[in-house]
Amino acid sequence: MNPKIKRILTIALPLLLGVFLVWYSLSQISIEKLIEYFEEADYTYILLGVFFGLLSHLSRAYRWRFQLEPMGYNIKLGNSIMAVFATYLINYTIPRAGEVARASILTNYEGVPFEKGFGTIVAERIADMIVMLGIIAVTLFLQFDFIYGFLVEKFDPSKIAIAAIGVLVLLVFFFRYVKKSASKIALKIKSFVNGLVEGALSIFKMKKKWAFIFHTLFIWGMYVLMFYVTSFALDETSNVPFAAILIGFIAASFSIAATNGGIGSYPEAIVLAFSLFNLPDDPSRAFGWIMWGSQTLLIIIFGGLSLIYLPIFNRKKTA
Repeated sequence: MNPKIKRILTIALPLLLGVFLVWYSLSQISIEKLIEYFEEADYTYILLGVFFGLLSHLSRAYRWRFQLEPMGYNIKLGNSIMAVFATYLINYTIPRAGEVARASILTNYEGVPFEKGFGTIVAERIADMIVMLGIIAVTLFLQFDFIYGFLVEKFDPSKIAIAAIGVLVLLVFFFRYVKKSASKIALKIKSFVNGLVEGALSIFKMKKKWAFIFHTLFIWGMYVLMFYVTSFALDETSNVPFAAILIGFIAASFSIAATNGGIGSYPEAIVLAFSLFNLPDDPSRAFGWIMWGSQTLLIIIFGGLSLIYLPIFNRKKTA
């Protein structure tokens, strides 16, 4: 495929999908009803959720410095914080452009070579992915009875067993193929897996590895907590079982990768997750929009201020 066309599709498809999902979501609930949910919401819990979200972003900015210190760069905390918020805001326009901008900010204001700054961001994403996989594993373990019961209810147990064996056999053949094959796809998969392993092991080689691990766990703890606390904002979602919270959080997290900042996809992912627990669509969808809207507003405010204040902050420091 032509690189220019591929670049256009990379930008356009998530935007188009987001627009479609916004239209779909709002076609499933009237604007008046959605506004009513917003008006009746308890903003004490929403603000508390925003606060936990803010803590996670600040922790991410502080953690970043641990990765740069071994390379001899002691960056200003202010630049790290503003670069992180700028990343989130820019990702609402062009997917993954924020990561490039974040590394560029370090290059411009801290003199960190772009490739080194970007490398730390990739390693950071690997650490986050490992924690996310851990959350999924814990959820599967804690909710095994529910998940198994749900599958048995929806599907024939014998078919589930056959499917599980089939998946296991396919995985065995797949990994054998990847291990022996020299095709481009196999090489890319090998490179990705090796990068995951190398990134995970590099964490334990850091001078402040335990601080890095603590902040990584803290960041994701705050993510889950902000999701959980915000559910109390609506009466209809205040008694949602914690299993639904975990599954809803996982679904919503993946939805952010589907569209720019999760626009449109975030509330619909929550509706889908909560429907597994027979929760009504309207309050689930309203909760999704409240959750997404409050965190997006946080990013818009702090991200916008960061982009404006970055040159001012650094001019003062160098004056």
